[in-house]
Amino acid sequence: MDRPVAVVEQELELSLVLSPERSIAVPARLSYTSHDPFAVHITFHLDSGAPVTWVFARELLVEGTFRPCGQGDVRIWPTRSGRHSVLCMALTSPAGDALLEAPLPTVAAWLERAHRLVPPGAELSALDLDDSLAELLA
Repeated sequence: MDRPVAVVEQELELSLVLSPERSIAVPARLSYTSHDPFAVHITFHLDSGAPVTWVFARELLVEGTFRPCGQGDVRIWPTRSGRHSVLCMALTSPAGDALLEAPLPTVAAWLERAHRLVPPGAELSALDLDDSLAELLA
């Protein structure tokens, strides 16, 4: 039996840090679905035409709102930029590295909505393993 998929999304503007003195705005969308309860998706709308999506653990993003965390491709930490609280995301790929800043209050409010959709610790019960297995075997 298929469960309805619930989605929590948030449009926001990130800053791509080019140097300590210069950054450019990057429109993005945070997305979380009950169908993939362990992951968050962040889609960057770049001038290149095709959007770029990164997927990583919801728990990593939650922890990163409080303290530095992550290693390898995704590292996240909270800080201040002037009078504003921001969430820094350092992303590494074969194409290069990017340092992005997101407004921390916006990300925290979005995470709260995602936690109401699927509370922390309830991710396994949100998965429909029978349907997923049937889909894989089809």
